[in-house]
Amino acid sequence: MQATWLDKYFKGDRTIWLIVFILSIFSLLAVYSSTGTLAYKYQQGNTEYYLLKHLVILGLGLGMMYGAHRVKYTLYSKFSAFLLLASVPLLLLTLFTGTNLNEASRWLTLPGTNITFQTSDFAKLTLIMYVSRILSKRQEEEQSFKDIFWPLIIPVMAVCGLILPANFSTAAVLFTSCLFLMLIGRISLKNIAYMFGIGIAGFLIYIMVAFATGHTGRIKTWVSRVERFRSDQQEDTYQADQAKIAIATGGLVGKFPGNSSQRNFLPHPYSDFIFAIIVEEYGLIGGFLIVFLYVLLFYRVIRFIHHSPMAFGTLLSVGCTFMLIFQAMINMAVAVGIFPVTGQPLPLVSMGGSSIWFTSIGIGMVLSVSRQVEKEKREGGDELAKA
Repeated sequence: MQATWLDKYFKGDRTIWLIVFILSIFSLLAVYSSTGTLAYKYQQGNTEYYLLKHLVILGLGLGMMYGAHRVKYTLYSKFSAFLLLASVPLLLLTLFTGTNLNEASRWLTLPGTNITFQTSDFAKLTLIMYVSRILSKRQEEEQSFKDIFWPLIIPVMAVCGLILPANFSTAAVLFTSCLFLMLIGRISLKNIAYMFGIGIAGFLIYIMVAFATGHTGRIKTWVSRVERFRSDQQEDTYQADQAKIAIATGGLVGKFPGNSSQRNFLPHPYSDFIFAIIVEEYGLIGGFLIVFLYVLLFYRVIRFIHHSPMAFGTLLSVGCTFMLIFQAMINMAVAVGIFPVTGQPLPLVSMGGSSIWFTSIGIGMVLSVSRQVEKEKREGGDELAKA
């Protein structure tokens, strides 16, 4: 059969490509609808400004995904240690000199420009690459706690610890993703439990030191969010209440695109609470479609790694996808009121810059592994045909 242009240029699992494009379309429509108030506040009512800006960001993200999927996945293993080492000074620089917003230094501004990016997005991806590499090289050996302490536990604790002061939820998502990778990477449950205990101990030590020195930073914000979530009085729950109103008024089919009313009241309807806007405008059908797309993405990755003999490729694909899905589920859980407010964006849907770009690169790496799996299956089939 003659190869089409899709076969030529878009390698890897086609369903994953389709999922990305559908989520991108939802993203454009939801961001355009939810940035009206922002446009009138900062752009003199130019509602197309944020649409065009988001379109450019998405376009660059898709370009990065395409480039990443054309690179042979083994190169990511070779450069993972170097990239991880580069992420540490970037996180330190962000922690002490980064752009501060709401008592959190999460962004670095590139010199001479007004472009900012979250260094934690870069660090997340490099840590998953590094952990996948280390685990893939130790598949045939029984790993004691001493064997994994320096090559695995120290890097994970260092990166998550540097992210923690400014962004607890991101550090927690990354730490959980690394534990999940270790689980499927044949690290014993006992050693994973030890690592979990070290993580909890490190977090408690950070809390005690912060209160002892008076530099509590975001700790009071974390505590207040949990208390508001657990409170029976429901005091100061404006964000959660507005999200619930948006979801409740969406009904089965929604108010249709552009007809959201809660976008005018809900803080950050284009990022943290974009799922609530989607449900309001597209109804439960739209909300279930978004959930289904993320679950389908994970299923497609699990499906193709069953045919993969490559340990690093398998671990890299699962690690990147699990972290993305976990983050998506937390965002949607916050929107529907079953989880405290965290500030995690909805991957590939929420408006943003570096979060979309590094998520796109992560999916590109997954597609690179898928491309290699398909190539080996095809070559294996050709060999059987010749025999």
